[in-house]
Amino acid sequence: MSAIIGLLIAGIVLGILGRLLAPGEQKIPFWLTILAGIVGALVGNLIAGWVGVRDTSGIDWWRHIFQIIAAVVAVTLAAAFYPRARTHA
Repeated sequence: MSAIIGLLIAGIVLGILGRLLAPGEQKIPFWLTILAGIVGALVGNLIAGWVGVRDTSGIDWWRHIFQIIAAVVAVTLAAAFYPRARTHA
């Protein structure tokens, strides 16, 4: 249960950071921001494991950097593919 709560908190933090650092305006709902943050956390951990910096002594700066970059990409992709409400003129 604590892993789910931790992933949700990481999703919120990384999703917000992803939105702040992503170029342009992202017109996506908050739930999709959280989902993009969760994807960023998981993908960032995967990349950090491949590179060999997932678990280090002290703060895992490289893992966090990979997570933030992955969250920016996930938010950007979510904003690109999320259907926008269309106005009828």
